[in-house]
Amino acid sequence: MRMVLLGGLIGAGLAIAAVGATPDRGELVGQRLAPHQAAMSSGELIALSATVDDQYQLVTVIDPKLRSMSVYHVELASGDIELRCVRDIRWDLQLKSFNGKGLLPPEIRSMLESR
Repeated sequence: MRMVLLGGLIGAGLAIAAVGATPDRGELVGQRLAPHQAAMSSGELIALSATVDDQYQLVTVIDPKLRSMSVYHVELASGDIELRCVRDIRWDLQLKSFNGKGLLPPEIRSMLESR
């Protein structure tokens, strides 16, 4: 499960690198990646992008060193970018299994420390 999550996160980070390389907003809207298509970065960040319902591009950025990720929505019509969430994933990656919703990193850390 750790590898699946990490693989998804790595792919997310790759797409951001492609978006970040776009010189201006007009080109950003025109350069949509197909769902789950990844682009690699030579830097430290990893990005992944997917188009959702032809309304927005979902872009996930992963910082492997900090073990954190952020998720953005890029409106396809306007090119506006909205930060949706940021999360420290170091505790998530230590879980052996989890299938649910709603746990925040401090709650996961507490679960792990109580074992």
